[in-house]
Amino acid sequence: MVGPSISDDEQRDANRRIKALSVLFVGGSTGLVAFQAGGSATEIAASVAVGLVAGLFLLWFTLRTLGELTPDRSRDRRRRER
Repeated sequence: MVGPSISDDEQRDANRRIKALSVLFVGGSTGLVAFQAGGSATEIAASVAVGLVAGLFLLWFTLRTLGELTPDRSRDRRRRER
């Protein structure tokens, strides 16, 4: 059987980066929409802040939902270590 091409630490770091970028993407896109709509600097900043909160909520909801749908991999990992 072929193992993973990256270590567990590298995989964790890559997952953190993907999560952070997805939240920043949502926050940045809300700021761009406010900018394009002609908002003031305060409105754009507020839009980015609200977008970041929405991005965090979407990330939490997605991870929670996927966690319920995927099998427990820690059990498989413990079996391989034996």
